Amino acid sequence: MSREPELASIETVKAYWDARPCNIRHSRKPVGSKEYFDEVEQRKYFVEPHIRGFAQFDRWKGKKVLEIGCGIGTDTINFARAGAEVTAIDLSKESIAIARRRAEVFGLTGRIRLYDGNAEELPSIVPVRHYDVVYSFGVIHHTPNPARVIDHLKRYMNADSELRIMMYAKHSWKTFMIEAGLDQPEAQSGCPVAYTLSHDELRNLLGGFDILSMEQDHIFPFVVEKYVKHEYEIVPWFAAMPQGMFRTLERKLGWHTLIVAKFASVAR
Repeated sequence: MSREPELASIETVKAYWDARPCNIRHSRKPVGSKEYFDEVEQRKYFVEPHIRGFAQFDRWKGKKVLEIGCGIGTDTINFARAGAEVTAIDLSKESIAIARRRAEVFGLTGRIRLYDGNAEELPSIVPVRHYDVVYSFGVIHHTPNPARVIDHLKRYMNADSELRIMMYAKHSWKTFMIEAGLDQPEAQSGCPVAYTLSHDELRNLLGGFDILSMEQDHIFPFVVEKYVKHEYEIVPWFAAMPQGMFRTLERKLGWHTLIVAKFASVAR
């Protein structure tokens, strides 16, 4: 299991994400406005269109969702908008403050409970109960001890619950670019912890779970210098590639490993 560049303290990780919450710059509108949140959502799902299919928001209407690492609440809002009862936690107080404002703006505070805290200490922060789905997209690989988080999640699941998580893929186009010094794990530099895991390492991490599916997706195709200006020009080598070929490459070397699993043991 690889990480960038060495194990850091949880305080260092928290300071990093408090300084610049994930996706905070997805809109130039005033932070906290409806227009801002609408643009953040539009850009997130434009760049990462596989999220909607993986989260299956509409499927959880009337169900209970536990989200680990909600950030500024884009997926959180979509679960709640679809009719789910959502409980979410994030290490970053700054992110939680924006997610809380988002719930207020869209009139969804009654469907969303937000906690700020360390998911490695989950049971001391979020009351233990069973959820229909435990969801985490691109978060658990940023905590110093992912296995501790995974172990806690079992207490929030029963035999019918699903685990849906995204973890960074070790065997991916982006990993190759990072190793060549041509990329970095996050949009902002200096990410204290960013594990990448092979499929075998993920199976070991998820001991005690029955893995229903494990697939890779997502290669970022845009010219970064233009993307930060909200311009979407595809880099020449991907622009010249037939769409079918690019999708095959994403499925083989995508940065995101998408895992669906069930808790194998019914013992509590």
